[in-house]
Parts: sequence; structure tokens; C-alpha cells
Amino acid sequence: QVQLVESGGGSVQAGGSLRLSCAAFGYSITRLCVGWFRQAPGKEREGVAHIDSDGKMQYADVVKGRFTTSQDNAVNTLYLQMNSLQPEDSAIYYCAAGFGDYRGCGPRLVYNYWGQGTQVTVSS
Repeated sequence: QVQLVESGGGSVQAGGSLRLSCAAFGYSITRLCVGWFRQAPGKEREGVAHIDSDGKMQYADVVKGRFTTSQDNAVNTLYLQMNSLQPEDSAIYYCAAGFGDYRGCGPRLVYNYWGQGTQVTVSS
């Protein structure tokens, strides 16, 4: 089993920044397909960033240029750096992971493991 533990959420004013952390336990993140998602009240969950079939990180259009992912393999932790935050970014943010198939981290990937979520609130 893989456990994902998130931290780093909080409240920030518009234009501010936050960095979310997602520590993985039980399996190396180098062997997992990982992604970030968010869900705001009254809205469906949406993807924020994910690894595509070529192994490259892709970002949703609404966050591209403002959000950046990274990882520290030594401590088995993923990061989501969020800059220029806007009220529309307010949501519960989740990291997720799954195992790819022979094609890699493709569009049919199932995210079997999820973090507990961390709240991000951006005020205007």
C-alpha cells in the first residue's frame, strides 16, 4: 500500500504564494505516476497537473505559468509551488498516485492512492 500525506495549505491574499508538500510512504515516487487535483465547493474535482504518456508534467491551462511541480527523491516527497494565487484557486488540493502500464503514465491511468487533502483559501 501507498500512503500520501499532504501539508502546506493555508490562507493567503490574492497574488500570494504557497507550496504544498505530499510525502509518500510505502513506495518510491520514482516508480509511481503522480498528479495534483483540486475541488472547490459546489464544483467537480479537476486536474491541476499530471504526468503525460511521454513522462512530462502537464498543467491545466488555468494554472499554467503560475504553478510548478517538483520532487525530492531523497525524502520521497512531491511539491506543488503555487504563485500568483487568485480567489478562483481556492479549493481542497489533493495529490494522487498510481501505477502505469507498459505505455507509461497514459490517459487510462487509475489513481489508486490519494492524499487526505489540504485546504487552500485565497482572499481578494
